[in-house]
Amino acid sequence: MPVERTYIMVKPDGVERRLVGEIIRRFETRGLKLVGLKLLQPSTELAEAHYAVHRERPFFGELVQFITSGPVVAMVWEGTDAIKLCRNMIGALKPLEAIPGTIRGDFTTEVQTNLVHGSDAPETAANEIGLWFSPGELI
Repeated sequence: MPVERTYIMVKPDGVERRLVGEIIRRFETRGLKLVGLKLLQPSTELAEAHYAVHRERPFFGELVQFITSGPVVAMVWEGTDAIKLCRNMIGALKPLEAIPGTIRGDFTTEVQTNLVHGSDAPETAANEIGLWFSPGELI
């Protein structure tokens, strides 16, 4: 099983609701290794680059506006099959599909304010980690 790195972000709603510690605890308890962490207010340029895949979609502006509306916690986690494992722990995007025990299943009620983002593939993880972190910021 491959050891991977993945990008996880606690979005402004998660920071505002003071769920950062709970979210970190869940990944640590699962056995993943935190190799990068920072609190920042994303610029519009960074948000647009992060969501570039959605640029042509009608909700692109809303995504950028939301992610820049407050501070986020950017993280890089490492572990065996970390990308899939983290996505499973985060839970489904739609609240009614997010099962209890997942982060979204336990804490969200709306699609837009869904607390956390996680990379969905190795290529996406590499791109997102490179966007949010310089190599010197990772352990």
